[in-house]
Amino acid sequence: MSSYVIHFTGPINSSTTGQLIRKCSDAINNGASELVIKIATMGGECSYGFSLFNFLTSLPIPVHTHNLGTVESMGNIIYLAGERRTACRHSKFLIHPFNWTLHGSIDHARMSEYAMSMEYDLQLFVEIVKEQTGDAGASLDILSYLTGSPRILDPAEALATGIVHAVDELAAPVGATICCIHA
Repeated sequence: MSSYVIHFTGPINSSTTGQLIRKCSDAINNGASELVIKIATMGGECSYGFSLFNFLTSLPIPVHTHNLGTVESMGNIIYLAGERRTACRHSKFLIHPFNWTLHGSIDHARMSEYAMSMEYDLQLFVEIVKEQTGDAGASLDILSYLTGSPRILDPAEALATGIVHAVDELAAPVGATICCIHA
């Protein structure tokens, strides 16, 4: 079994998304039988977070995601792509309202487009969390966290709600190929 470990420690944006896709593709092309993605991120852009979720869940090998310390905002969506999900005992998950940075002037049509897109992203976030944590004992009120009442979950709460499968410090497998993505 050849494990590839990727440390993803940065924002979710065009650059880091391209790097993660490239590193995962290289791992598969080099015969990896398992991919471990250790994540520490404060989140980033919705479009790239959803794209990475879809990419990671489509890979032909098992993907294990691990919270290195903090998984925030859109980082939760990438994290939930893991077939197996673990977190360090001193870690956290933050779910909070979306925010966008707009540059320059916009007209009414563009403002409507932004509002529709933000609403769609909000519903997609809720749907993914529900799909990935559906059989958990405790439930999350994701919609309220995304619209005004942010929530931090510690590893025990994340375990109870199905975000995490186990709390584990997760040492790198012996002989694993290890790389890093940082911006």
